[in-house]
Amino acid sequence: MVKVALSGACGHVGTVLRRELPKHGIDLRSSVGLTPAPALHDAEDLTHGDLRDAAAVDALLQGVDVLIHMAGTSIERPLQEIIDNNLIALHAVYEGARRNGVKRVVFASSNHAFGMYGTDVKLRSDAEYRPDGLYGLSKVWGEAMARMYWDKHGIEGICLRIGTTKDCPPEDFRQLSTWMGAKDLVALALRCIAAPVDFAVVWGISNNDRAYYDLSEGNRIGFAPEQNAEQWAPELVAQPNRMNAVARSFQGGEFVTLDYTPPAQRPGAQRAL
Repeated sequence: MVKVALSGACGHVGTVLRRELPKHGIDLRSSVGLTPAPALHDAEDLTHGDLRDAAAVDALLQGVDVLIHMAGTSIERPLQEIIDNNLIALHAVYEGARRNGVKRVVFASSNHAFGMYGTDVKLRSDAEYRPDGLYGLSKVWGEAMARMYWDKHGIEGICLRIGTTKDCPPEDFRQLSTWMGAKDLVALALRCIAAPVDFAVVWGISNNDRAYYDLSEGNRIGFAPEQNAEQWAPELVAQPNRMNAVARSFQGGEFVTLDYTPPAQRPGAQRAL
């Protein structure tokens, strides 16, 4: 049986996977964060600790075949926090994978690595990165690290460009494009564990009619999402759109508005005047 480790098991995505993957026969070990957390059942295999620390990483990865790495900062935060949690800790995890002979790392990338594309653009998997902030920039680093560790060390890598993962219906207009339901999330994780690939990138969303991403090109792991946010579209479209004009224009939504310089205030615009 394949042994799977899950980091970030108390985050939103991690909580769904921690609860659901064992129901599919997955032998799961979960890292619950810096401090202990209650087990979901008596036999649950849990670890905790700072993933920048080699001992904590080894406790998670010893005897593991596949790591699903969901830990890290998942919102826009000051640079040092992003560096600590999304760069340094990620490198420590990959080095731990090398030490422990982990065959595959599934990395939680993000749609925010592409957030500066306009909402009128449909992206293919080979689209150039256009991060919308420091968080999105850290995911570009993460995808490059996954590629390097496959090319240089033979650790298989799957980068999940996760949209808006919900254990509930979409909550606003943007999520009609970025939503991924819990059923599809679990199916995606199971394909990441089993698919015969060396390196792949996958859009982590449901089969949404309004998707920002071209799902028609398929993906290398055979993920075929079945859910669709469109069933909630009439209700959400009828509601006022609370996002401002900038957030509505870019795929990254409100992340784009953080520390955003309007075109009229940019150096080139001032010289043109």
